[in-house]
Amino acid sequence: MVGRFEAGKDTVQVLTEQAATHVGNITGIITGAVRDVARETGEWVTEVIEMREASERAVADHRADQDAGVEDADVEVDAEVVDVDPDDGADTAGR
Repeated sequence: MVGRFEAGKDTVQVLTEQAATHVGNITGIITGAVRDVARETGEWVTEVIEMREASERAVADHRADQDAGVEDADVEVDAEVVDVDPDDGADTAGR
């Protein structure tokens, strides 16, 4: 028969092991979430940088055109091009 002290020790031991297991699982969840947030944030910042660089190139091209004497062309919009069916399977997200 197990004495009162040994039963108490066994209970504390099991509770400690279970707590360590749960804390480890929670830590893994948090680590994964932090990793995912860091990845998404990095991708977002990369897209912002790419947009800024594209904008700077567009401004530089426009200034170069102005310096070369090229005027802005009048652009006519074709209604067929503007009225695009969103369900035609085209990838509009660029991915």
